Amino acid sequence: MTILKWALIFLVISVVAGIFGFTGVSAASADLARILFYIFAAIFIVLLILGFTIFRA
Repeated sequence: MTILKWALIFLVISVVAGIFGFTGVSAASADLARILFYIFAAIFIVLLILGFTIFRA
């Protein structure tokens, strides 16, 4: 699975845990989702810049 899919899965887990009152699980899942999303965004931006500069055909 990709990083973005894992981030979305942890986001859904966080929302469901928050609805049922599991605040600790909700906070941990939200933190994991946020970290994975930031990693995805950083990799995407680096590859986008490389695609426009170095790897231009």
